This record gives sequence, structure tokens and C-alpha cells, in this order.
Amino acid sequence: MGNRYNIGVIGGASAEKKYLEIAEKVGELIAKSGNILINGGLSGVMEYASKGAFEAGGIVIGIVPGYDHKSSNCFTTIVMPTGIGFARNFLIIRACHSLIAIDGSNGTISEASFAISEGKPVISIDSLELNPKREWEGKFIKADGADDAVEKAIHEAERISKRNLERDHSPERQFG
Repeated sequence: MGNRYNIGVIGGASAEKKYLEIAEKVGELIAKSGNILINGGLSGVMEYASKGAFEAGGIVIGIVPGYDHKSSNCFTTIVMPTGIGFARNFLIIRACHSLIAIDGSNGTISEASFAISEGKPVISIDSLELNPKREWEGKFIKADGADDAVEKAIHEAERISKRNLERDHSPERQFG
């Protein structure tokens, strides 16, 4: 198996059935590609993406806002309680190579916006369009369904992984 990437799935805690079905398919495809799904571990898009990945034998990491491991949906294989509320979105973004935004509202938009400002690509399935303005910002890429979104997310994850590797091993960067 090649490299494994952390693919984030963001979207509403409550969503229309259409988007829940898309999320489940996205999760399944992420797992079948051998990659890891990371999300907020709760309901709605997060739960259905988790279900798709879990049932396909994948790894699902839920970074939850509260303190309790049991607050996550039942399809999360690794639960990371943070106790920091919505600030946990920062951890989700930082942990991912790329993200897939499915529909969503203000919370999803804030996560996608933060991801782009952190240089992370956001693949969108019917999420509000964002327009990065600076060269170092992440890309906002529209996708036509689950297959297209996962394919684009993996491609972008490979690109980001190479960039991060170069950055972490540059002579200017010393870890001691």
C-alpha cells in the first residue's frame, strides 16, 4: 500500500437525506482507498461519513468537542475528546491533508474558510463557494459527487503531503 492520507469530511450535524447518502459514499470511498477519515465525530454528515468508512473496514478518527469518549457516534474507531468546543475544528483542519465539505451551514463554512487560510484544499459538494485570494492559501475545488470528491481529495492530499515534507525537512526548519 502507498501513502495513507488524512482526509477530513466536514458538513452539517443535521442534513438532508441526499447529503447524508453522499457522505456515506464519501466515507466508504475514503476507506476503500486506504486513507483515514477524520471528522468531528458527531451526527449528520459526520456520522454518515463515519458509517460509510467504518462499514468498509476503514479507520475513522472523531475529534469531538466535549470531554466524554462516549459523545462520538458509534462508527468512530478512534475518539479524541478535546473539551474545547468548536475550537476543536482547528485540530480537525490541522490533522488533515485535504478536506471534503458536504453541504453544511455556518459551522461548515467556518471550517472550510479556516482550512483554506491554513493552506489546505477544500473539495466541495454543494457547499458555499469560497474564493481564496492569496497565493499561499488552500484551493477551493468543486466536485460532482462522491467519486469525484474523493479522487480530488486524494490528489490534493498527495500534493500537500509533498509540500509539508519539503517544509519540515528544509534547512531553515530545525526540530530539537
